[in-house]
Amino acid sequence: MHAIEIRGLTKAYGKARGVQSIDLTVESGAFFGFIGPNGAGKSTTIRCLLGLLEPTSGEVRLFGQPVDRRSRAALLRRVGFMPGEAVFHSGLRVREVLQLSANLRGVDCTAEADALCQRLQLDRNKKIEALSLGNRKKVSIVCALQHRPDLYIFDEPTSGLDPLMQRAFFELLQERQAAGATVFLSSHVLSEIQRHCTQAAIIREGRIIACAPVETLARTSARRVSLHGVSQAPDLPGIRDIRPLPDGVSFLYSGGLRPLTAELAALELADLTITEPDLEEIFLHYYADPAPTKGDLAL
Repeated sequence: MHAIEIRGLTKAYGKARGVQSIDLTVESGAFFGFIGPNGAGKSTTIRCLLGLLEPTSGEVRLFGQPVDRRSRAALLRRVGFMPGEAVFHSGLRVREVLQLSANLRGVDCTAEADALCQRLQLDRNKKIEALSLGNRKKVSIVCALQHRPDLYIFDEPTSGLDPLMQRAFFELLQERQAAGATVFLSSHVLSEIQRHCTQAAIIREGRIIACAPVETLARTSARRVSLHGVSQAPDLPGIRDIRPLPDGVSFLYSGGLRPLTAELAALELADLTITEPDLEEIFLHYYADPAPTKGDLAL
């Protein structure tokens, strides 16, 4: 079964760009990354998915059911959502916010909330307005996890969390996925996607420009070539993203091996390394080139 299905989703804000003709499927049990810089359309897509925004056209489904006014409440009981910015009613204590969140879903989450607060080092008796940004994020995490939903949707979840809490957060998500839940993680932090997700989609200017397993997205004919002892890259087709090094130069190369080795043989090199580019370099490549059409996205 598909946990998430999006077909032809378009959301327009008058003359402003929202998202355009998005098609996306997330299998149940996946750890799925949704990659794009701020303003690319990640949050708009998520809000349409949760029924918080009405699409201009297209359809969104959760667990095979369309998200509409009749089904939304029942579907969202199976979802744990964490927005990019954690905002709560002032005057409440952490335990009261958690109880309110549980009541909205009609479940008793006391034991699970206690365990999560202990694991995340969150004081349940503190007032919301006395919390730091990181601790407000922790409250939002517990609200999303405490009812043990089938689907977790996180929009830029780790900003404001220190490295130790980020690690604890992803350990929790990996445990929930191992138990059968689906995780949908929106982020612009490429290392998070590469380290934790099995599949990912890249969104650019409101359109999905690539969607594949992370290892496929990271697999490319380009290689990062670093030359030591020279100051300039060879003049060859297929060379881009040239960067100076303290003792040389590096570049991405997507041409044939024979022309490259012929050029390098004529140079007085002190050393040479050839490695695969990381996901961040590939992501920047998608954004540096003109926006591709769907026919250009074979991976």
